Amino acid sequence: MNALLDIGIVSGPFVIVVYAVAAVAALLLVAVRPSTRWRRGRWIATAALALGVGALIGVGLTWLLSDTLNLFGAEFTLVVRVWIAVGFAGILLALVSLWRASRRRVIASLLAVLLFAGTTAMSINIDFGQYPTVRTALGISSIDGTLPIRPTASAGDAPTIESWAPPADMPTKGTAALTDIPGTVSGFTPRQAVVYLPPAALVANPPKLPVLIVMSGQPGTPEDPLVTDKLQQYLDAYASAHEGLAPIVVSPDQLGAPDRNPMCIDSTAGGNSATYLTVDVPNWIRGHLNVLDSPAGWGVGGLSQGGTCAIQLGAAHPELFSAILDASGELHPSLGDDATTIAKGFDGDAAAFAAAAPSAIMAANAPYTDMVAVFGVGSADTAYLPGIKTLYADAQAAGMTATYVESPGSAHDATSWSYVFDKGLTVIADDWGLNR
Repeated sequence: MNALLDIGIVSGPFVIVVYAVAAVAALLLVAVRPSTRWRRGRWIATAALALGVGALIGVGLTWLLSDTLNLFGAEFTLVVRVWIAVGFAGILLALVSLWRASRRRVIASLLAVLLFAGTTAMSINIDFGQYPTVRTALGISSIDGTLPIRPTASAGDAPTIESWAPPADMPTKGTAALTDIPGTVSGFTPRQAVVYLPPAALVANPPKLPVLIVMSGQPGTPEDPLVTDKLQQYLDAYASAHEGLAPIVVSPDQLGAPDRNPMCIDSTAGGNSATYLTVDVPNWIRGHLNVLDSPAGWGVGGLSQGGTCAIQLGAAHPELFSAILDASGELHPSLGDDATTIAKGFDGDAAAFAAAAPSAIMAANAPYTDMVAVFGVGSADTAYLPGIKTLYADAQAAGMTATYVESPGSAHDATSWSYVFDKGLTVIADDWGLNR
């Protein structure tokens, strides 16, 4: 069962087979008449027309639902647009071939509809990179069970980062675990969090390490940053190059459910998400993980909605954090348009909405000292790129040591977030002195 769940659906043999089967199916639909009642020339002309009209339907729906109504909250790349057009072309071809078709052809055409729809969805997912395996597409966690994470009290002779020498029995890779972080003070009800411990944290006498709180986008799950967006892979690679040293990473649930967006603020509608992230989560970390006590070793990051949260909270709480990693975040917390956000998220208080914008928070708390911030976005993400550049400039103006990262050719997708996490991790971990 695990082998089936772990089949890769963004690359590898399965993808090749699906494309090959879909191509053969399309060719057969065109080459073979639905029944002898069709003249060959008439069927070829009808099939060509169906392909053209289907492609136009795909282009039109993309324009309406994405470009005009913005139902998906992300700019589609040219690759996605082409695949939507191709998918609708194939689907309409299969539907048209049902007309005056034999019983066998009806079954084949209906199966082709499913095949073309699945192939299109797979192709879009390949471009977004959101679901790398069948397991992730089905929402099944790739982290096995709840692993024990016990408090580690450093003895008086525990090493510091500066004096650290890895023992011979240190693991070669870190480990990720599911755990509960309750909303004791906030009353917020989260899903389980994910914690990553680097190799240096898994030995008998570990050093206290920096901690990075990282949040998913919305919709999303706490394991998305580490698994889908490959942060765990980059953490292991960083640790391998630096004697097992890397930040401890905690990925809490700032949403409560995939379809919720509390915007990382305390509100009547969304609950006390901000208090959960700035009080409950830090308290749990200090009580359960062997981390540095000073804000100089604490950071907050995230992607998309989580990136917006990261710059909001990091900028508002320099007493907690010294590093911020914002991958494709927005200029302000949002539930759609400004009017809806103010009405539903801020109880109609336009002034509170304005004050919650990260740029306003940075201006109110400037000048910052010893605050590192990384802002990243995909070069093709036309919806979010201008905002990230604005935040980057505002962070510099507020005194932060800011870095701008642009993922070449990608948009609002896992490819961009993986790239930004890779580059941003290095900037932040090096600043924390882990580059031994």
